[in-house]
Amino acid sequence: MSKVTFAAIAAASAATGAGVTALLYSKPRKQEHPVPSALPPAPPATPSGLANIPSSQPPTPSLAPKTSPGAPVDPSGIFQYGFPGPVNDTITAVPLTGAYDRRTRNAYWVAEHITPYSLSLNNADRKHSSFVEDTNIPESFRAKLADYFRSGYDRGHQVPAADAKWSQAAMDGTFALTNMCPQVGEGFNRDYWAHFEQFCRDLTKKFPSVRIVTGPLYLPHRDPDGKWRVNYEVIGNPPNVAVPTHFYKVVFAEDGTSSPTSKVALGAFVLPNARIPNEKRLADFEVPLEAIERASGLEFASKLEASRRKRLCQEVKCEVVVREFNNARGKK
Repeated sequence: MSKVTFAAIAAASAATGAGVTALLYSKPRKQEHPVPSALPPAPPATPSGLANIPSSQPPTPSLAPKTSPGAPVDPSGIFQYGFPGPVNDTITAVPLTGAYDRRTRNAYWVAEHITPYSLSLNNADRKHSSFVEDTNIPESFRAKLADYFRSGYDRGHQVPAADAKWSQAAMDGTFALTNMCPQVGEGFNRDYWAHFEQFCRDLTKKFPSVRIVTGPLYLPHRDPDGKWRVNYEVIGNPPNVAVPTHFYKVVFAEDGTSSPTSKVALGAFVLPNARIPNEKRLADFEVPLEAIERASGLEFASKLEASRRKRLCQEVKCEVVVREFNNARGKK
């Protein structure tokens, strides 16, 4: 297949009038060695379907780099003092699974599974849930509640609490800070992003099984000197929680059959962490999956054959529906 470039991730902030941020991605070269997939193959439609995520382990002596015979040095001897890393902590809770980035104090990705039945249950209330630090993460690498205090950013759910109403324990599981990232509140987390989350829930009206992977991105912008740089804010005291420039969602809308040839409607979206007007078309944020993979360093569908894939935005109309709370309340 010929080389393809993607003018991929277009993101404009309505509040600042900032122009489009465009990244050019080349189709990755064929892997010479198999690389573990960031997500396992789509299993049967069960809430625990994505739970088998291998955690990073220090290399065993048999896997440590071998020193060439006769070499005067032994670099792998450093392992006698410990494995430097990186360590990708596995995020596990009743309604979600994912991987945590100790450097940014945010998740790399968080995955969830929703169905018409799971969303039909209403056994939880978020007023009974509280934001908590994730004690499964070592304290020195953990995001803290104090990091968000007066930061100017919302504690933005990656897996929404509204997707886990089927039990209070499930909803509580979405409130750990490993499921949070700093998000712009008004105009994004409380508005357009919330409408986008509802769009994903509404997919269950057509598809019996929907899997969603959500996570942060830290994308470059072009400075006046023509050079591309990555620049993002860091909050906390000391500052250690990165504020993502963008967020992505990768959506797998499954037909619900267990056939090895079953079809999956695949959608990939990238939104800026900024105010977005409600009239903005969701389809404007659709990108090739490869663009997110190149930007994040993750693989999302390496085991999903091209013959099984459909384009989500050709199967459904990719648009957000704005629900005005005040109007809705007045009609009750």
